[in-house]
Amino acid sequence: MLYDMIVIGGGPAGYTAALYAGRANLSVLVLEKLAPGGQMGTTDQIDNYPGFPEGINGFQLAMEMKKGAERFGAETKLAAVTAARLAGDIKEVEAGGERFQGKTVVLACGAHPRELGLPGEKELRGRGVSYCATCDGMFFRGKTVAVAGGGNTAAADALYLSRICEKVVMIHRRDKLRASAAYLKPLLETGNVEFCWDSQVVSLSHEAALTGVELLHKKTGEKSFLPCSGLFVAIGQVPDTGLFAGQIDLDSAGYVQADESTRTSLPGVFAAGDLRAKPLRQVVTACADGACAAQAAEEYLSI
Repeated sequence: MLYDMIVIGGGPAGYTAALYAGRANLSVLVLEKLAPGGQMGTTDQIDNYPGFPEGINGFQLAMEMKKGAERFGAETKLAAVTAARLAGDIKEVEAGGERFQGKTVVLACGAHPRELGLPGEKELRGRGVSYCATCDGMFFRGKTVAVAGGGNTAAADALYLSRICEKVVMIHRRDKLRASAAYLKPLLETGNVEFCWDSQVVSLSHEAALTGVELLHKKTGEKSFLPCSGLFVAIGQVPDTGLFAGQIDLDSAGYVQADESTRTSLPGVFAAGDLRAKPLRQVVTACADGACAAQAAEEYLSI
């Protein structure tokens, strides 16, 4: 079958694109490698998505998005995409040993946080280790937390957490932040933000949840222990764009270069959600991208 649209990725961007395309009477196939929701689906509580004043479980929200898209005819296939040929009028995508064809493709396979690579890190995700301050900061109200990183994201996370937490400790492997100057003055003027320079996290201490981190001072070699209830890792993200390298334009970090309409460098190919180069990556901005991608695809098909 030749679909009007193939969506690669079943997160909020992908299912919003599928919803809008389905309502426009386009035939849509969503390919998702694991389960609906992407990173959202692994988040226990989402408190910053409009319309849910008490918050909502990420997987529950993902399933509701899937139902909404399927109500308008979108199909879902759980299969990992292994190849994609995006040039030409008809695009081909291979997944689960099958080959699918589409007149348009929406790339919505997201990005994943860069991890520290420490023992127990994966097991402590959601139990003290987080990669999103705006997603999980409220769970640490009045507590001591640490932020690992020194770029703009780490600085923004520290400022955000300083308004919620009792104390925020920034851990950076150099002697100054890489963040832009706009962040430095407010950080230095914030009374509950402290800095651990020339340091890195080398191990995680925990019982049922995180209780602290062990730090290594890179210049002296000395180790120290920092008690904390939360560790926010902000050392970058890795976009899931490897399959598309060489076919569409990516930036130096591997994110898809696409304008606000989500159009990429290839006609009929659109990028929505966290894999697109953009200033803010949240569920609500992913949904906005998905809606824009569907509209742009509909316009493309009407030409």
